[in-house]
This record gives sequence, structure tokens and C-alpha cells, in this order.
Amino acid sequence: MKIAASSLSCLLAVGVVLCLNGCGSLNPTFPLAAPAQISVSSTRAALTVSQSYSIAATTKDLSGVTWTATGGGLSADTSMTGKMVTYTAPAKAGIYTVTAANVKTPSQTAAMTVYVTDLGGVYTYHNDLARDGVNSQEYALTTTTVASSSFGKLFSCPVDGAVYTQPLWVANLTIGNAKHNVAFVATQHDSVYAFDADASPCQQLWMASLVDTNHGGSSGETAVNSTLLGQGNGDIAPEVGVTGTPVIDPSTGTLYVVSKSMNSASTLFYQRMHAIDITTGSEKFSGPVDIGANITFPGTGDGGSTVTFNAKQENQRPGLALVNGVVYVAWAAHEDANPFYGWLVGYKASDLTVASILNIDPNVTQGGIWMSGGAPSADANNNLYLISGNGGFDATSTSMPNNDYGDSFLKISNGLTVSSYFTPTDQESDETNDADFGSGGSAVLVNVASGALRHLVIGGGKDGSLYLLNGDSMGGLGDTNARQVISVGSGIFSTGAFWNNTYYVAPLNGSMVAYAFDPFANLLNPSASTRSSNTYGFPGATPSVSASGASNGIVWALNSNSYCTSQSKSCGPAVLHAYDATNLGTELWNSSTTSTDAAGNAVKFTVPTIANGHVYVGTRGNNAGGVDSTTSTPGELDVYGVTTD
Repeated sequence: MKIAASSLSCLLAVGVVLCLNGCGSLNPTFPLAAPAQISVSSTRAALTVSQSYSIAATTKDLSGVTWTATGGGLSADTSMTGKMVTYTAPAKAGIYTVTAANVKTPSQTAAMTVYVTDLGGVYTYHNDLARDGVNSQEYALTTTTVASSSFGKLFSCPVDGAVYTQPLWVANLTIGNAKHNVAFVATQHDSVYAFDADASPCQQLWMASLVDTNHGGSSGETAVNSTLLGQGNGDIAPEVGVTGTPVIDPSTGTLYVVSKSMNSASTLFYQRMHAIDITTGSEKFSGPVDIGANITFPGTGDGGSTVTFNAKQENQRPGLALVNGVVYVAWAAHEDANPFYGWLVGYKASDLTVASILNIDPNVTQGGIWMSGGAPSADANNNLYLISGNGGFDATSTSMPNNDYGDSFLKISNGLTVSSYFTPTDQESDETNDADFGSGGSAVLVNVASGALRHLVIGGGKDGSLYLLNGDSMGGLGDTNARQVISVGSGIFSTGAFWNNTYYVAPLNGSMVAYAFDPFANLLNPSASTRSSNTYGFPGATPSVSASGASNGIVWALNSNSYCTSQSKSCGPAVLHAYDATNLGTELWNSSTTSTDAAGNAVKFTVPTIANGHVYVGTRGNNAGGVDSTTSTPGELDVYGVTTD
């Protein structure tokens, strides 16, 4: 076709510009083609070993895609643009890359970083029997990825009551013919939930009510109205059901949990030990078993020669401990209402029969075991360690009775016998002034295979002192028997964390602080090495640590001082904090910065669970601690993690 000189000066054809009259050169020019852009549907993924994940690549020019991976496998080597393919993580933990390349332009690529963990589960309070609070098999959460650009709230799961327990987590569990990573949550409404730990929106796998007839309950049975307990102040509110963190036996797939309930007339109160199948929510081992008048111990506290467990009076706040085939459960009081005792009962995990019973203050009452929700710790030789609260002490008496251990750090051997103890010099003052030694939890710092010093344990309470002790020979009465006493400046209502020869603790009205541990001297440096810039009101915080072995340590903690019940000064969201473990002065992220990251309303003494690039936080949802759970979301599991893009 001939174009007249008076025609348009320039004509744009596909891929060609023809310059005509007035354009200068008459030679056609061929501009560079636009880049064949490519993108992937996810740029980051946190997976467990052998977990599958769907991913797609999209190219601007609609050409095909070639897939490669540095580890693991793909369902197809090539795919059409936008088509999902399945990536299966390798059996070895580490960091891998999945890359998509444009078939027409192979230099055009997009990639997804895959963080693969071989963590089997978080089966117990504060991660392990040492209660050190460490997940050292974490690859996705690093000091780089935990930032506002790549980390935040992913989704929430509503539940039927406040979550006072620490969420538990199990990898690659088969439920309903499919594998899931599963988060388990127990509520004060006497329910246990199993959620897909990764699915957004939330996916409930099963729910079990511990007060229905299938779980030992009777018609009309409910969780206990908290105003009927203690002094009626609603210290735990609005109801009391499951308070102590359950424990999971991965070898049998069983979750052990204690429920508290009452009949419809509010005249009978029950506590039961349950063994729950983690794949179905059904009872196992002919459970549950009643915890009540069958629990007795020699002592004069009830006015006779024997003391008896009282299901209404006793508060099962501490986490459960599974040690050498026995599940140990401990109790204290509701709002210090007498009579109460510090009970410790061992149940055989295989059949729920009672293996052993201990009452640590059988003659003078009190001496409760509560540890702000902490669980008894255990050393490599299956000895238990715990700290008791206010109560009478007569262990130094040369005459009977001399088995009352109020305000004491106890080593308890097989058969539940007190084999060693430490009691601070100010024990009598602690009891008189409600300065519980046992408001904080116990942790085992060192398990040594040989040598004179085999086990080091640490803990502290309301008087603001940390006590580092020889776990094998705790010394008896008097501060001079401790290996070390360190003042942290204010009361301790938490269990510390221990990672990379550093001990972390967050006392009330103070900063999170880190103390360096000298493994040669087996002592802490009494001067804090680092501390956070923010402070924690009551009750302080229990820190947890995620790391890749000895690197990428992050300290996580919940600020829960706006915990809504009668003793709290306010009601508001729990705030999740993340710090560089090597320098607590560097806060990496917190959930109060962005409104979409806000958690549900706070619950005191709660502990986050960190697993597979996620952080799980239990809350009271939008309940403000009132007398019932009739709010739209009376409890909530909030899930944080690395974002996919």
C-alpha cells in the first residue's frame, strides 16, 4: 500500500515503527521487545519435612514455565502459565529454592524460598522437660524475615472460651485421610480443638467437649462459673474449665488434659483426667478418670490423720508433665481460699491409674504449686523440679511433722518423694506477706553426663530474686546454700528461657533481660548483658526462643498486662514482641504497630508457641472478662507467621 507524503507522519505497526515524511530517517527501527516478565504465587513458604505445597508461575507473554528446585520434588518439570504445580519438601531440614523460568526466555526467572523444619512437635509447656522454651529447629523466622514487610498476622481461629493454656503443635499428623500440621487449643469452656496449623482461613479438624457424655460428663454439666470459686473475685474469668497446659505423648498420639466442671445446680464440682486421641478427639484408655476423694495423703491439715483432695477448692493451673511414662499433675488454690494444698499426682500414661501421690504441705495446708502456669521441669534422670508457694515450712524440725515445704524449691524423685530441697532465708516473711517463692517456674539449665555437678536448676518468685541451684544437692534452708542469688529488681511470675548460654527473664514492671551463663564456672553473670527498651507490667512475661541451632535466635514474649479480669487495670489485646536474642535492645517486630496484626484480648500467664515459621497465641477473643462467654468470640487462637509475598 502506497501512503501519500501528506499522510500521518508516523505509523506504529506491531513491533515496527515506520518513519515517513518529517520523521527524519526513512529507515524502519525495531525497538527492544518488552521483558518476558514472570512471577510466582508465593515468594516464601515454611514447610515441615515432606510437606506438599502448591505454587504457580505467571508469565506476561503467556509462554510455558520450566521448574527446578535445590531440594525436594515437583509434580511437573514444566507447566503452562498460571497452572499450579505441587512442590514436596525434602526429608532434610534446611533452606531451599524453587525456581520458575520462562520457556521462551530462560533468563527470566522468579523464585520461592522454602524453609523446611524437621521439628516433630511442641508437645509440652515451654517446649521440653527442661522448660528452656527453645525451638532450635526453626528456619523461616530469622532476624531478617521477622519484619513488617515479611511477617504478620495470618489468620485467627475462634474458640468457645478463653485460652489460658499454651497451644501445642504436631507436624504431619494424619486426620481424615490427609496430613496436616495441627495446632491444639484447650479452653476454659472445657473444650479441646484441633486446627490445621497452616490453613487460612482457619480450618477446624475436630472439637471435643470435655463435659459431654462421651467425655465423662453428665447432662447439664458445664464449666465452672468463676464467681463460685475462691473469694468470688473472678481471678480466672468468666469461667474455669481447662487451665493447665495439656501434654501430648507423640508415641501413642494421646493428649492428656485435666478438666474442671460442675453440675447444672452448681452444687457438685468435678475434675477429671482425660486421655484424648489427637486424631479424633475421642477418649482413650477407658478415660476419663475422676480426680477427687480417691486422692488422699497422710497429714493433719483436715483435722484428722488423712487429707483429701477437694475438686472445688483445688486450682489446676500448672502445665502437665509427661516423664518416663507418667503424667504428673499439680494444683494450688483459687484466690488463696482455704482449705487448699499443693498436690502432685502421677497418672500412668498407659491406663490413667494413679501411680503416686504427694502433698507438699499436708499438716499446715497451703503450699500450693502454681508457678504462674509453668509446668514441673525434669532432668535427664527423670527427677522432677518445682517451686511451691506460700505455706508452712517445718522440714528442719527434728520431730514430726517435718514434711511441710511451703515456699521451697523441691527435687522430687521416683515415687514422688522429696529427695532434696532449697528454701530461701526469708521463707517465713514470704509466707506472712504473700510473697510466694513459687510464683515463678523452674527450669533446668544444665544436664551434664559426668562430674560432681550434674544438674543446674533456676527459678524465682515474688521477691524478685533468681536462685541458681545444684539440682542434685539443693542445700536446704538458707540463701547461702544457693550457688547464686541474683536480684532482677521486681517479682517473677514466669518461667525463664535458656539458649546459647544465655538466660532470659521478664519480671513485672521491668524490661526483658538477658544474663550470660559461664559454662566453665557454671554461674550467671549477675549483670544483665542486654535488656529490652520496653517494659512489661503485671505479670511480666514468659519468653520463648526460636533459632536455627546457635544462629538466628529470636526471643518472643507476650505483653498481657491488659488481661481484662478483676485484678487488671485495663482490658485490651495481647501484644506479641520479637527481639534479636543477641541484643534485646533490638526489637524486630511487635503486633501493636499495625492494626491488622492485633491479637485478641489478653490472658495473663499465657505463652506463645513457635513452630514452622508460625507463632501461635491464645487469647480471650473479644471477651472483656465479664461473667459469661456470650460475646461473639469468647476465645481465639491468633496465628502469626512469614507472609508469602
